[in-house]
Amino acid sequence: MASNSPSPEGIDVPETPTAGAWGEWNPTEDSARSVRGKHRVLKQRGGLARSSTVLGVGVIAAVGAGGIATAQDRPQVAISMPSLPDLPDLLGGGHASGAAGADTAAPAAAAAQGAGIPGQADGRGHGQADAGEALRHRILQQAESQQEAVETQARADAERTAREAAAQEARTQKEAADKEVETARVAAEEAAAEKAEADRAAEAAATTAAKAAEGGGSASGAGTKSSGGYSLPTSSYTLTSHYGDSGSMWSSGHHTGLDFAAPTGTPVKAVGGGKVVSAGWSGAYGYRIVLQLDDGTEVWYCHLSSMSVTSGTVGAGETIGRVGATGNVTGAHLHLEVRKGGSTVDPLAWLESKGLSV
Repeated sequence: MASNSPSPEGIDVPETPTAGAWGEWNPTEDSARSVRGKHRVLKQRGGLARSSTVLGVGVIAAVGAGGIATAQDRPQVAISMPSLPDLPDLLGGGHASGAAGADTAAPAAAAAQGAGIPGQADGRGHGQADAGEALRHRILQQAESQQEAVETQARADAERTAREAAAQEARTQKEAADKEVETARVAAEEAAAEKAEADRAAEAAATTAAKAAEGGGSASGAGTKSSGGYSLPTSSYTLTSHYGDSGSMWSSGHHTGLDFAAPTGTPVKAVGGGKVVSAGWSGAYGYRIVLQLDDGTEVWYCHLSSMSVTSGTVGAGETIGRVGATGNVTGAHLHLEVRKGGSTVDPLAWLESKGLSV
């Protein structure tokens, strides 16, 4: 294509030179040598001469004009998007160099994302969503495991509490049953002792009546009560230990009272009129009643199974308790002590001084 544009130096550029004209131009060292720092104008055969600068400008102008004309004359080419399976490789698989690759990949990824086509960004989003779902699932599993552990511990605690409550209830019931059995036994023994006492009293009364009818002496109560208003502490007994006996059984080294061995439940009576000043548990003495007589003498009734009178005034011969085996004992008996001024005296001698036959 011809170009009529003037050159920078005002030299007219003719039509595109023929191949022969270009081919015959062969600069030499003499022809190409510069004169005084400037380009030397070379003359071609046919009368045409131009500098290297003019030649370069002309070639660029000719090529550019030809390219434009060629682009205008060519038909339009349709541009199509690549198929969907190849789009991820097109966007992220290759390593494009230069601004053109980046400019092409960015709009394509945006268009794919807007059209709902999965791409790199969408894949990262799905990956993050899957990781979050897995984390949530693990947290829920841990919470369920902890809840199950708490419920299991609560059930175990409830079962243990129920077992302990049942065991305690069983122990309570057993203790109550044992207490009832012991109470019934003591009551039976007391009833048997009362019956034996009543039988003996009836027999003594019958004997006294018979003697009175025969005129064979005065009724003295068969030795149970003296004319001075004193009474023996119990009946149907056997003396087993006397005052002053020594042995390891007594903490003081010797016996401080008089022991009347009798069945548990045998009635214990006041030896004289007075008032009960103490009644209750007393260590080695077991259940004890302290009777203070009118003259200040104290009579101790020890190892009792039960106490009928715990305070107030009583008369001679009145039942105040029952024989037992409480405290430090080896069998059922009544331990009787007599104290004057805080010191013990021999109970046997004191009873005999009151006119009682022991």
